[in-house]
Amino acid sequence: MVADVGRTVHSTVDERKGDVVADLLIGIEEHWVHEGIDRAQRALPADRRDDSLALNDHGDAARRLGDIGSERLAAMDAQGVDMQVLSLAPPGTQGLDAAEAVALSRDANDEVAAAVAAHPDRFRAFATLPLADPHAAAVELERAAALGLVGVMLHGRTGDVLIDDPRFEELWTVAEQLRQPVFIHPQIPPRTVRDASYTGLGGLPDLALATFSWGWHLEAGTAALRLMARGVLDRHPSLQLVLGHWGELLLFWHDRADGLARAAGLERSITEYLRENVWITASGMLDPGMLRHALSITTPDRLLFSTDHPFQQPTREEIAAFLTALPDQQAREAFASGNARRLFGLTG
Repeated sequence: MVADVGRTVHSTVDERKGDVVADLLIGIEEHWVHEGIDRAQRALPADRRDDSLALNDHGDAARRLGDIGSERLAAMDAQGVDMQVLSLAPPGTQGLDAAEAVALSRDANDEVAAAVAAHPDRFRAFATLPLADPHAAAVELERAAALGLVGVMLHGRTGDVLIDDPRFEELWTVAEQLRQPVFIHPQIPPRTVRDASYTGLGGLPDLALATFSWGWHLEAGTAALRLMARGVLDRHPSLQLVLGHWGELLLFWHDRADGLARAAGLERSITEYLRENVWITASGMLDPGMLRHALSITTPDRLLFSTDHPFQQPTREEIAAFLTALPDQQAREAFASGNARRLFGLTG
């Protein structure tokens, strides 16, 4: 049973006016790190290791990622965030061998379910799945849902296998049947792509270009677009996807992408899939210009708040100021918490 999420409320206030702009704030892209998965990822040989792991060590990120207790709760209180939906930081279990990924996914889901049980009024969580074994991933999603996890976060490929590969059809069936939203999170491009397009600037600039400044977002947007082009959303019309960072560039290119839908003979346009099967979250990018563009493509009941903890750290005042950019109080409440409550089946 889902506990009452309204037990502790930190009303977000616009300090300039003293107005309450949101009675409840739920962040849905809030990362943590599982020690065993992190250790396994770092132990991979250099040609398989995800270089974006270095970003988890930047500043105080490692310490904050490792805490799903008192320090995180204090940070949430300071921001006025009432609840976080916890998810593993990239790369999750992507790229690990199947047997190791299966065991570690179970461990991670058990650990995060325990954190939710310890703080049911402050945390929910996404499942971690062992995509290296597609059948085991579907089975683990069923188990995670029974534990009370509210969806799944995954990446666009595991090893060199893309998530639109037919071998994942069972996973989409289970996700649709159990009403488990699927958050497609960015990951670093394959090494061959990086060698061709993301090198030559040197060191940190190469990594930045391949990850948070560009490459991550092309990868996630392309993964979602390929799912649509493969007909996954035609076969599973109730399946719900979540994209971070204001839609991973797809909202800015939807009209051109509609040509792909025509070429693939899909039942709907890419724009329609974005409006009917995709939810968009801010990922801590509290930019009113991004918001205005999103609202020109989709509707306020498809937008979700998140801080991208700990990589973005907006203050309570910055969050309150951004909420005032939404068109009205109904839209503010929907963005702050109402849409998340509806999508993830939260009550209270």
